[in-house]
Amino acid sequence: MAHKELLARHRAVMPKWLALYYDEPIEIASAGGRRVTDREGTTYLDFFAGILTNAIGYDVAEISDAIRSQLDTGVLHSSTLYLIKNQVELAEKVAELSGIPDAKVFFTNSGTEANETALMLATTARRSEQVLALRNSYHGRAFATIAITGNRGWSASALSPIKVSWVHGGYRYRSPFKAFSDADYIKACVDDLREIIETTTAGDVACMIAEPIQGVGGFTSPPDGLFRAFKDVLDEYGILFISDEVQTGWGRTGEHFWGIQAHDVVPDAMTFAKGLGNGLAIGGVVARGDLMDTINANSISTFGGNPVSTAGALATVNYLLDHDLQANAAKLGSRLLGGLRELADKHPVIGDVRGKGLMVGVEFVGPEGEPNPGAASTVLAESKALGLLVGKGGLYGNVIRLAPPMTLTEDELEEALGILAQAVEKA
Repeated sequence: MAHKELLARHRAVMPKWLALYYDEPIEIASAGGRRVTDREGTTYLDFFAGILTNAIGYDVAEISDAIRSQLDTGVLHSSTLYLIKNQVELAEKVAELSGIPDAKVFFTNSGTEANETALMLATTARRSEQVLALRNSYHGRAFATIAITGNRGWSASALSPIKVSWVHGGYRYRSPFKAFSDADYIKACVDDLREIIETTTAGDVACMIAEPIQGVGGFTSPPDGLFRAFKDVLDEYGILFISDEVQTGWGRTGEHFWGIQAHDVVPDAMTFAKGLGNGLAIGGVVARGDLMDTINANSISTFGGNPVSTAGALATVNYLLDHDLQANAAKLGSRLLGGLRELADKHPVIGDVRGKGLMVGVEFVGPEGEPNPGAASTVLAESKALGLLVGKGGLYGNVIRLAPPMTLTEDELEEALGILAQAVEKA
């Protein structure tokens, strides 16, 4: 009854477009490790982690202690008008980890705000409002980031402060180039990029922004090397490249610390958020120093990089590095992909299993290969009934998204695979 009452209150005062999972939504009241307990006392293994945000899991002593230590000072906020030691130390670490030469860092409160900032930097530096984005992308909920979101289900407005041209490449499974080899797929997408620049822009494009793995789009990704080939073309025209690492950053993909590194590319800027704070509101941009310094007006960030969020984020980064969680994501991600592909061999309703590390998508299809959002919704609900929380997304709402905390154990992984096997039986 607690959930039913809260849902009624939610619907009375919150906007109807604010999405909720499940026919009977739940409130998460407590958590520890990789498990959460709802207000009515049911415990679940969490395989979506607050949309990849609780990257280290729940109730991690080292992170909680760092936050409490900052709280004990009495300083929760000062604004960027004052020096903030935690912020500087975190910026130094992010700049070093980025691999971007002479990098500088600006902190925000979310991935949306980070991408808005990156667009401001690029359009100012290039004196152009033209932007290249990928079809099926998602970059946020603000005015410009909705404009570069290539997914109709998340585009609330056609109005835009920028001019966008759309490029192929991010969603291979339903691409017109699906049947091509990796090399031919990359060539076709590069040819498309060049034609897009030549025919739909005035040439002086500000930037391309891309997710190495499309998150909301259903954990889709191109063959490794596509963005290297794109970057070569972009460099010919002086076009900047921004990698949206909001979901792929901090070692989640296993094989690399940043998703774009799978393509052997050092971008001009990267945006980040989600897992950095392990639940705290923090995001940001790391970019070449000359690009970051291109803004010639006064600016601050009232809440971005505040003492509490940067204390927690610094502890989060140190924890994932000290415990080599990237290696754990690689190891368990391989097992997760393998187990799901075994399941796909038995169930034609699964059309595709894809991803890297602990960032895996399962696309559900009908008899003719058409998108099957009903099957994905069934798996979402059945998994919950069996004690597992998963995510859902994709252009057609037919993809189950799996992104557990990176501290996941082998036993928990096998437990999740067992539950998913039962849930798929009902799809």
